[in-house]
Amino acid sequence: MMRFLDVYYSGVLNLLRNLLHRTSLFHLWTSPSASDLTLLSFGRHLTMTIPLSRTQLALFFILLCPVNIIGLWWAVGSPLVMDPNSICRKTKRLAGKQAELCQTQPEIVNEVAKGAKLGVRECQYQFRFRRWNCTSQNKYFGKILQQDIRETAFVYAITAAGVTHAVTQACSMGELLQCGCEATRSRGPPPRLASIGPTEGVKWEWGGCGDDVEFGYEKSKQFMDTRRRKGKSDIRTLIDLHNNEAGRLAVKNYMRTECKCHGLSGSCTLRTCWKKMPHFREVGNRLLERFNGASKVMGGNDGKTLIPVGQNIKPPDKQDLIYSAESPDFCLPNRKTGSLGTRGRMCNSTALDVSGCDLLCCERGHRDETVVLEENCLCSFHWCCVVQCKKCLVRKELSLCH
Repeated sequence: MMRFLDVYYSGVLNLLRNLLHRTSLFHLWTSPSASDLTLLSFGRHLTMTIPLSRTQLALFFILLCPVNIIGLWWAVGSPLVMDPNSICRKTKRLAGKQAELCQTQPEIVNEVAKGAKLGVRECQYQFRFRRWNCTSQNKYFGKILQQDIRETAFVYAITAAGVTHAVTQACSMGELLQCGCEATRSRGPPPRLASIGPTEGVKWEWGGCGDDVEFGYEKSKQFMDTRRRKGKSDIRTLIDLHNNEAGRLAVKNYMRTECKCHGLSGSCTLRTCWKKMPHFREVGNRLLERFNGASKVMGGNDGKTLIPVGQNIKPPDKQDLIYSAESPDFCLPNRKTGSLGTRGRMCNSTALDVSGCDLLCCERGHRDETVVLEENCLCSFHWCCVVQCKKCLVRKELSLCH
């Protein structure tokens, strides 16, 4: 029996070493006794030796790979290291359609990675003035993903939207062999042209290169939802699937029509029209509105439905964001909740919204500092085609949270 345990834990140790090495998050070495772990963090250049029993070592391995980090998060550990090669090297940790995409269509996985990065950048922009600012620190970001709070809902939605947007954009740019411009022959006239009527004498036709959002939508669904659809029908699964769909619909349901006029002397005797996706900033703005109005839900008795919490509250529709647990206040550092706190954050001393010092600093007060920054100034354009700027020193007053 002891021989079996030795072999088992040696295998766990080797797997842990390989996993940490391949994720490029840590280097791991073992002492000759195989009971100590030394971790060197690339980001902080800290070395620490932790004595671990074999049981603790096994628990450490289990906690390192929480089963509820799904989809893209499961593939790479964090959306901030969305390397397509990293995703596909770990196909054994992917399932079904995800693994199939890696093996047969790696170029699409490359766009999935770009979409996830796009989503995280937009998340950081939208939350830049809030207590939780979509922090890029890996261990804290992972804690957020393990909760069913509003912030998690936004992360899943904006990532699903980013994947949809990036894959669709790649189709239109001719970067993928599996797709191209949208087929529009069977589509009716654009609404704003149909309302003009025949008396205007304006002819139109579908043309150009419309965005094939259906293809991007399907690939986002295929990659983001696979693991959840295969799992249990628990409330966490239902919530994540709902928020993924809300993100995709924030792109798909808001396609815009663009037209170009053709005719002699600038006349518009013919219009060529095509469908384009909304700018991703619009998608982020829309999802932030959904975040602000997110609905709290609970699981139904059948385990397959979600019920809004509270009386006289209408059920959320497909574009709403939903959550089941209240968010922490994010005022103080807390590893369990993924909160970095707000100490040292810049705030607006005159604003009354979430960026104001009273709210952002959690009523702890703030201090004013004067800093000197170097900025580009007196820029001029030189033919052709260079912009040259001088460097100027600028004094700025900053308000920082206590």
